[in-house]
Amino acid sequence: MDIKDLKTLLNNVKNGDLEIEEAMERLRHLPFEQIGCANIDHHRELRQGFPEVILGEYKSAGQIEQILVALLDKGNNVLVTRLSSEKAQCLQDKFPAARYHADARCLTIEQKEVELLGKGKILVISAGTSDISVAAEAVVTAAIMGNEVEHIYDVGVAGIHRLLAHRERLFSASVLIVVAGMEGALPSVVGGMVKRPVIAVPTSVGYGASFGGIAALLGMLNSCASGVTVVNIDNGFGAAYAASLMNREA
Repeated sequence: MDIKDLKTLLNNVKNGDLEIEEAMERLRHLPFEQIGCANIDHHRELRQGFPEVILGEYKSAGQIEQILVALLDKGNNVLVTRLSSEKAQCLQDKFPAARYHADARCLTIEQKEVELLGKGKILVISAGTSDISVAAEAVVTAAIMGNEVEHIYDVGVAGIHRLLAHRERLFSASVLIVVAGMEGALPSVVGGMVKRPVIAVPTSVGYGASFGGIAALLGMLNSCASGVTVVNIDNGFGAAYAASLMNREA
């Protein structure tokens, strides 16, 4: 239940179109619902503007199914992140409306039209093709959270002319998410070009001395470009969530 749904519910009670008992039944599971394997936070959309997101990587298909049923029962759109193709297939068999985004390893179910809440455009940039899975996670997350999203892939600093060819798209974005592995230099370059927030996402892509993304993380944390903030390694979801909050109308 979001703020609009709650206002409609209260107005219906006020106008006599809905009995108090029925309204109480609809509110019964706020703020959370216990389903055995999880406590579903149905109050989260009222607080933060988007329902609880399911991290699929460490949950069984059965556990995810139970959580999905609880969230869908309240009319929510749903996002599941870090989901293997095997689990996704099991869930799609149970939920025909589910869409699996293979590059992003995300599953979405849209029960209602996604309302465009962003005041501008979020642009997701990846340094290399190997970074696309993390960038795609950011794209899917930002889109279902109500943003206009564009992406540019494979424009890393090894061939900086590829990035410069997209200058106008960089300048027109309200928030930029820059995903890079190796030495993690791309966010500094982008941060030095634009006057918008830049969210840097280090990836675990790289050779031995990249230490699973730590080299990129430290490089981004030490960026000389002002306005660059950094999320954790491979955290495209977290970057998109933060970008959505930055991009949202008050």
